[in-house]
Amino acid sequence: MFERERDRIEPVLGGWLTRRVEHMGSTAVPDLPAKGIVDMLAVVDDIDAEPRAVALMAGIGWLAAPEPTDAGDHKLSFCFPSVERRTHHLHVVEEASGSWRGWLAFRDYLRSHEDARREYAALKLQLAEAHGGDPNDRDAYRGGKAAFVRNITARALGPE
Repeated sequence: MFERERDRIEPVLGGWLTRRVEHMGSTAVPDLPAKGIVDMLAVVDDIDAEPRAVALMAGIGWLAAPEPTDAGDHKLSFCFPSVERRTHHLHVVEEASGSWRGWLAFRDYLRSHEDARREYAALKLQLAEAHGGDPNDRDAYRGGKAAFVRNITARALGPE
C-alpha cells in the first residue's frame, strides 16, 4: 500500500522533494500493532516553494488535511482517499525543520530493537483500549505515547 502511493506521489511532487518519500509510523514497523493508516513522509527544501502542491496532490486524489501545528512546523498534511476514511496520511515537511529526522530515527530504532518494539506495542494496546474507541479522544491516545516516543527518539538520535 505504501509503495503504490509513493509511486503516485513522487512524480507529482517531482523536483520539490529532497529525498524519496518514506514510510513511517507504526505500519512501517513489522510486528507492531497499528491503525489501518499508512503514514508517509515527504521532505522538501522549502514548504512554500511549490504553491500548487495542494492542487497537484488533489489531482491524484489526495486531500489537504491541515493539522493545528502545521504552520508552526513548516509542514503540510494530506490524506487519501478522504479525511474521514483515510488509508494514508502524508506529512510534507521542510528539510531544515529537523522533526522528520526524529520520526525516522524512532521508526528505525523500533525496527532494530525488539524489546522497545514490544514495550511500545503493549503501550499502544493499553492506550487503544482506554482511548481508541472514541475518535474524539485522539489527543489522549497521542499524549499517552508522548513520553515513550520522546525517550526512544532521544536514544535513537544519540548524543548531538
